[in-house]
Amino acid sequence: MSSDDFGFPYLDRAGLAAARLAARPGRAVWLAFAAAMILAWGGIAMLALRAAEIRQPGAGLAGDGLLRHVAPGSMLSFLDSFVALCLTPAVAPGSGPAQFMVATAMWFLMAVAMMLPSAAPMIKTYCEIADTAAGKGETAVHPLVLVAGYLSVWLAASIGFAALDLAFRALFSAEPFAVASPFVAAVLLGIAGLYQFSALKEACLKKCRMPFPILFSRWSTRPAAIFRLGVDEGLWCFGCCWALMLVMFCVGVMNIFWMVLLALVAVVEKQMPGRLVGGLAGTILLVWAGALLFTAA
Repeated sequence: MSSDDFGFPYLDRAGLAAARLAARPGRAVWLAFAAAMILAWGGIAMLALRAAEIRQPGAGLAGDGLLRHVAPGSMLSFLDSFVALCLTPAVAPGSGPAQFMVATAMWFLMAVAMMLPSAAPMIKTYCEIADTAAGKGETAVHPLVLVAGYLSVWLAASIGFAALDLAFRALFSAEPFAVASPFVAAVLLGIAGLYQFSALKEACLKKCRMPFPILFSRWSTRPAAIFRLGVDEGLWCFGCCWALMLVMFCVGVMNIFWMVLLALVAVVEKQMPGRLVGGLAGTILLVWAGALLFTAA
């Protein structure tokens, strides 16, 4: 009997696979991680495709022409209803809570798609520590508890962004996925650009770039403590990236091309030492804001 049998010589292949998955919780996390990413980006892509279909040709966003050529044929009825509710031009009487829930779900999909990749090193580090502890026969809280704590922060943030989104629509009588006016966009871009150079941004980046000392020093066998650790990691991630999410109001919420770009910025910024990437992004955002103010004057 090989060591891979985990002491279960009578299990079939499916049973051994389940044993391996239970013995190494990191694999379960990565499976869930991949599934979440596929579902998030799949939902985002369908929303972006439908948004490109309903926008007027003159008011289209960058890439709308390409998206119209790859528009999907038929979607499942429940997904089609979800997309239709997201894209409803006006809020029907009595549908405020439903609109708010849908907007929250939409922003949460964006957060999962854009921010989970940048959290991969932190999740991988915890999985390695958990695997080491399990190999020594020690109790280890499942890594999905850490991920749940992390995502709870972005769920709360999504509620805030959804409220801001609906307030933007109500105040400016804007259509869903509309681009902010030049002045409003300049203000949002200015805030995002200035934040890139702030001490708080740098402090949060340091926490995100070096997860091992934090995870190791705060190791616990209590699920509540690991969930709280995930919440703290999520807060540091939010501190790094919340300003970048404001850019979505300036380029059109659910603009999938900008989502990919901002997700790449978040990943690279957390992986590269120094402030080159953040400083470059901040400079671009500030120049962009200045250009919008100049043209709007």
